Amino acid sequence: MGIDSTKSYFSKDNIRFNIHNLSYLPRWIIVLIDFSVLLLSFFFTFLIFEGTGLDYIVTSHSFVFVCFLFGVNIFFFWLFRTYAGIIRHSSYIDAVKLLFSQTAVLVFFLFFNFLFELYFRQKAFLNTAFFINIVLSFCGLFLYRVVVKQTFELYFVEKNNAKLIKTIIYGTDANAISIANALKFETPSRFKIIGFVDKNNQNASKRMLDLPILILRKKLPSLLRSVGAEGLVIADKSLSKEEQIAIIDQCIEFNFKVFSIPTILDWENQKEISQKVKNIEIEDLLERDPIVLDTISISKQLKGKTILITGAAGSIGSEIVRQVLSFQPRKVIIMDQAETPLHHIGLEVEALKENVIIHSIIADVRDRTAIERVFKLYKPDMVYHAAAYKHVPLMECNPSQAILTNVNGTKNLADLSCEYGVEKFVMISTDKAVNPSNVMGASKRIAEKYVQSLHLKCQENKKLYSTKFITTRFGNVLGSNGSVVPLFSKQIAEGGPITITHPDIIRYFMTIPEACQLVLEAGSMGNGGEIYIFDMGKPVKIIDLAKKMIKLAGYVPDRDVKIKIVGLRPGEKLYEELLNDTSKTLPTYHDKIMIAQEIQDEFSDLHVSIEELIGIAAFFDNDDIVAKMKKIVPEFISMNSTFQVLDK
Repeated sequence: MGIDSTKSYFSKDNIRFNIHNLSYLPRWIIVLIDFSVLLLSFFFTFLIFEGTGLDYIVTSHSFVFVCFLFGVNIFFFWLFRTYAGIIRHSSYIDAVKLLFSQTAVLVFFLFFNFLFELYFRQKAFLNTAFFINIVLSFCGLFLYRVVVKQTFELYFVEKNNAKLIKTIIYGTDANAISIANALKFETPSRFKIIGFVDKNNQNASKRMLDLPILILRKKLPSLLRSVGAEGLVIADKSLSKEEQIAIIDQCIEFNFKVFSIPTILDWENQKEISQKVKNIEIEDLLERDPIVLDTISISKQLKGKTILITGAAGSIGSEIVRQVLSFQPRKVIIMDQAETPLHHIGLEVEALKENVIIHSIIADVRDRTAIERVFKLYKPDMVYHAAAYKHVPLMECNPSQAILTNVNGTKNLADLSCEYGVEKFVMISTDKAVNPSNVMGASKRIAEKYVQSLHLKCQENKKLYSTKFITTRFGNVLGSNGSVVPLFSKQIAEGGPITITHPDIIRYFMTIPEACQLVLEAGSMGNGGEIYIFDMGKPVKIIDLAKKMIKLAGYVPDRDVKIKIVGLRPGEKLYEELLNDTSKTLPTYHDKIMIAQEIQDEFSDLHVSIEELIGIAAFFDNDDIVAKMKKIVPEFISMNSTFQVLDK
């Protein structure tokens, strides 16, 4: 072996790699090392007292005593399993085991010495010397473990500090300490923890895990910049949602990375703690507290029942499927016209189901014959109707399709629900149905009107019809098909620009699970005829949403990723509403669900008008279709659309 190759073999990087990949030492080697420490401690104690002229061992049977001493030590090593821990991962538990072990040896031999003196009229050893021997043994056993642990941490753990994110942990409680420890030993490492932040500034002069507790004198970005930090891990479980959002907004405003993690109580697998640290996502910035469901009421509604879900392959429908399965229905019929997405959700729920029978049906809600076959075959107890065309610009260009799907499709399902004795029919509507400015919103408002009027008809003929019709109305759903978040994510990934229709446009947002949870809750509380509207939180300015997404992706708005204003699309409003101008709301027992009091139409007149509208839609004359829609929904005023001429 040449000199160069020898130097290479013993280089720091190579030693680090080799030692890092060593298997853990066998237990007999640990015992052997501990035994060696005991020998050294005994030898030093012997020398100390020999130098003072005192005898450590008084008895003439010194060899037997020494063997007995080490034998008892080995026994207590075994009893307290001091050799079972992995030295490089030693903790205070290992120190406590060593303390108990050596204390037990001390107590045992002090008692032994007392008995020895009673029997032989002399001591076996000097008590003071033995005490010092035990102290030296404990210190030696503990010290070499600390040295090995620190050596591995400082020199032999494979880390590339240049690539680690210098991070501060926000919080000083047990949750923060656990997270810091988990991130410290994460492999491969992502973070270099450089300190903690105490929001109350009560422990400024103290340290935790040998790291400083930093004082928050100014805003958080100033503190991060002053210590050279690049990111922040939010670990303080006492923070409110508003406080968390304020911290996140401050950090992303100055391009600092922000990470969140669940509290310790939410962790299912303690070995995966570090994996639960995740980047802040746009959903985390919604200013709402978690939704609390009345699971007992929902379970009574769904358990053991047959549930039909239309539009089950869509973003809302598929989440309703997942949540419904958790309430143990007897059968779930998932229906959609889209073959591949339906196949995907079918495969997913097959893995989730327990004793639930699942039927996947390809059918179009516009085809009454196909839908009736489903009702006749499965006889559903509840229907969740999520099938709809929802893209505003597309429906503005294709009003006939909006009518045939959103209106006629809803009518088919609602009529069949009456005929086949469905207990409850829950329709998923939209805030765009309120004072509609586009064809899509108006088509959903017409569907709402029909469902409400049909409920009134059922109430008049309770002996024949018992179905309760319920409508749920909410705004934009983050991450749903066609929402701005996936579009913005795609545009950011492509380097921009992000396209926004107007700088002042605002929207209400909620997450898919939130929306579906409230749909189930409203469905369980509904007595029929209600339009439930959901608390959507604070409205979000779309341009602010775009800027936050750019910053969360690690870029600077208008420098790294441009924002382009492209103008309002046909039928698009600057803001959406959840109530008509003439409507009022009634509270429910759930603080996030209200009932909209809308003027209800007479069924017979509305039915005739809708039949005429469906007939007109079959001829695909856009102006005639929209003109008829405006008669049925007088508040339908087109905006940014060719149909504005029909409002004159």
